[in-house]
Amino acid sequence: MWGKHSLGRRFAWLWAAYAASTLGTFLAFNAFPLIAIRVLHTGPTAVAVLAAAGAAVGAAVAVPLGPWVEFRRKRPVMIAMDLVRCAALLSIPAAFALGRLGFGQLLAVSVVVAAADITFGVAGGAYLKTLVPQEKLLAANARFESTTWTTTILGPPLGGAAIGLLGPVTTVVADAVSYLLSALGLRAIGGREARPERDDTARLRAGDLLDGWRFLLADPALRPLFLNTVLVNGLIMATEPLLAVLMLGPLGFAPWQYGLAFAVPCLGGLLGSRLARPLVARYGRHRVLLTAGALRACWLPGLVLVRPGVPGLLLVMAVELGMITCIGVFNPVYATYRLTRTAPDRVARVLSAWSVTAKAAIAVLTSVWGVLGGLTGPRTALGLAGLLLLATPLLLPRREQAPEPERAAAARGV
Repeated sequence: MWGKHSLGRRFAWLWAAYAASTLGTFLAFNAFPLIAIRVLHTGPTAVAVLAAAGAAVGAAVAVPLGPWVEFRRKRPVMIAMDLVRCAALLSIPAAFALGRLGFGQLLAVSVVVAAADITFGVAGGAYLKTLVPQEKLLAANARFESTTWTTTILGPPLGGAAIGLLGPVTTVVADAVSYLLSALGLRAIGGREARPERDDTARLRAGDLLDGWRFLLADPALRPLFLNTVLVNGLIMATEPLLAVLMLGPLGFAPWQYGLAFAVPCLGGLLGSRLARPLVARYGRHRVLLTAGALRACWLPGLVLVRPGVPGLLLVMAVELGMITCIGVFNPVYATYRLTRTAPDRVARVLSAWSVTAKAAIAVLTSVWGVLGGLTGPRTALGLAGLLLLATPLLLPRREQAPEPERAAAARGV
């Protein structure tokens, strides 16, 4: 039924759950800022606080959850996080219907959802490692990557149309329902998951909170990859507001043109995720990781040359297409390498540390580049980010590290 190349029925349910929740997330893309502006009539400062503080505080709240997740069954944690997100999001349309919706509630919900997002991702990565054989992890991660880019293309325009037809909280309801569907899909996976065991019976200690970072910074292969991905993703995300200001302000692009400039290049993410597996099969994981990782950092400086009109629009689309295609190749390869490099009893803590650091870096770099853009102008700030990105390939692991921790542990009889 599932075909000889299938990853199996249980993975199919996991994939369906991921697709449902990811589509809901992109349907509700920018829903909170829109509600803050249109319903609560807040200014730009409050909207910026909502975006930055929600993610930053959510990441801080998620710090102790990594070690906590490590020693619990992962699927029940994922289902619980889906239900938490569903309930938190449904409080917004309920308060809106009663005329009681306030900025504080929006901020609180954004914090809860951000923390639950990180916890779900941590549990999901650890669960995937137990669900899929190691030789099929790249295929599984490539499917998740292609799903992300597909929903990135479809979600925002469909969400915008739904808001226009049905009102400002419509996509929040859709997002909440998507988490309920995700929980049902996870429930349908079935099977019994073994409960992880600790080496001791002590409670969670303060020192346990740093285990993920200690492991990452001590590992000669994961340390450079960790620093590279955090810096690259942070710099790319930090330039998005600057490019929006430049294109929608001095360059005079219409909002639909700005949306088109980022929607069409997402097709490159689909292409890249489809290419990842055959490229690794032909050239090897490390060469693809190094090449795609370096190439994804080379495109951003081109945005400094953007000009008004169709040529400028095409330039932005070409730069974004090239960068996103390289990202589409790189992401499933590095995600697979990270899982195979990390011992099973450390996966949740490593993924938690990685995700929390990435969220914090995006918040900090976005704030810094916002100030820099105000002082030097958005074009100059974009150029500085592009120049810094050109140096990030130096952080990529220069050679394959072997043996992997699991094999090393087996060799030692651990």
